[in-house]
Amino acid sequence: MVQRKGPYVMDMQPGEYWWCACGESANQPFCDGSHKVKNTGMTPVRAVIDKPKKVAWCGCRSSAKKPFCDGTHQKL
Repeated sequence: MVQRKGPYVMDMQPGEYWWCACGESANQPFCDGSHKVKNTGMTPVRAVIDKPKKVAWCGCRSSAKKPFCDGTHQKL
């Protein structure tokens, strides 16, 4: 499911994050467990941020570098 045609650009702190792969989460771009409730057959993607930085999380769900944006949304 394409959630949006563009990334979620966010200032992130170090930590573990779970990116929503199914597009159903109400807490985009992060997983809230909706994939289980809606039986999407998809699972979230784990990302570890090691230092504070700006991150472009994929919003279109088509990036080859999931969970990060690679610009694929520009071709959809």
